[in-house]
Formats: sequence, C-alpha cells, structure tokens
Amino acid sequence: MVAEVTFFILSALALGSAVMVITRRNPVHSALWLIVTLFSVGGVFLILRAPFLFAVQIILYVGGIMVLIIFVIMLVSVDVSGRQQQFSRQWLVGLTTVLILAAELGYALYRGSKGFLLARSAPAAALENNTQAIGTALYQNYMLPVEIASILLLVAMVGAVLMAKRKME
Repeated sequence: MVAEVTFFILSALALGSAVMVITRRNPVHSALWLIVTLFSVGGVFLILRAPFLFAVQIILYVGGIMVLIIFVIMLVSVDVSGRQQQFSRQWLVGLTTVLILAAELGYALYRGSKGFLLARSAPAAALENNTQAIGTALYQNYMLPVEIASILLLVAMVGAVLMAKRKME
C-alpha cells in the first residue's frame, strides 16, 4: 500500500514537473524542472526495485545530460532567442493530442474497474545479482557497442568545447 501511494505521488510530481518543463519561457527554469522530472522517474525505478536503473537515471541523466543541456543554454544567447517568434502555431495539434490522451486515460480508468493494476515487482531474492548481470552483459557480450558509444560521446564533448572556445574568441 505504501509503495502504491509513493508511486502515485512520484508520478504526479513527474507529470506536474513535465508540464512545467514545456510551459516555462525561461530555458534555465525548464532545465531545472526537467531535473525534478528525472528525479521523480528515478524514484519510480527505485520503488520497482531496479537500483541499477535508478543509479543510471540519476548519474547519467540528471548528472551528465542536464549539465550538457545547461551548458548549451548558457552558450545560446537567451536574449536573442527570447525575441524570436516562437513555434506557437501548433496549438491545434497539441490540443488534439491532449484530447486523445485524455480519452485513452478515461477509457483505461473505465475499463479498470479494480483500479490501477500495477505490475508486481520481482521478489527480492531474484534481484540479488541484477546489477552484476547487467554489468556482465554490457562489458562481456556488448563490449564493442559500449566502447563505440563512449568514443562518440567523447568526440561530441570535445567538439562542443571547441565550438564554444571558437565563439568566445
């Protein structure tokens, strides 16, 4: 019962902060709300007894990707982008999408007369070697793709630094 209440609280926080991400005009505020969203999703992973996914969510997305996003926001001139015309002409598409998603949620609530049916998490004994199994799979079976991805990320980071340095000069 506590896990379900915590799940709904974290889900509501994730949805609320996700709405704040797309409704804020200041890109720094949007990035901060995105951090709240990613922390909430990490909390959901923790409730589902997936500590590796929780750690990856917090370390990789909140720690790494958000630093890069804020770095890019600081490089882009916020004054110039604030004066430019925004893409607000797509309100009909957005309204249609919201109505379709609300209809799907209403149908799911109508069909699920027993309430929300949350998936049962695996027993604690089955999760003992979860992180070890993922590490073994990544660094034995999929070693080449992991190394290629790490090299591509390194090249992208060096390129971003060089581009930023060139703009400064």
